[in-house]
Amino acid sequence: MADHTDLFADIDSMEPDRFARHLAPGATMRFGNAPPVEGRDAIREAWASFCETLAGVSHDVVEQWRAGGATIVEANVTYTRQDHSTVTVPVVTVYRARGELIDDYRIFIDLAPLFAEGTG
Repeated sequence: MADHTDLFADIDSMEPDRFARHLAPGATMRFGNAPPVEGRDAIREAWASFCETLAGVSHDVVEQWRAGGATIVEANVTYTRQDHSTVTVPVVTVYRARGELIDDYRIFIDLAPLFAEGTG
């Protein structure tokens, strides 16, 4: 399995191409309870659209495990809103790679606090 040590730094850059370079052409991503997104280009566009709603994002990795072909990452993610207030939420990401590129990427998160009025 490939070493994706720079994956979260590339995500935190909010440069969609940096995230997309980790993905296989036929990758699938599931973000929270949203429908799955199919294909590297579609995932890149979905991440680009989400980034447009934010001023920043930062992952603080708590722990990481490998189980079979999966990498499981527990993290706290701090989102910076356009008004520069911040919200930190826990997240677990599970991804699977064949060779160097990720082909299955799943994010388990509750984004309700990010969009709640009066928090931050």
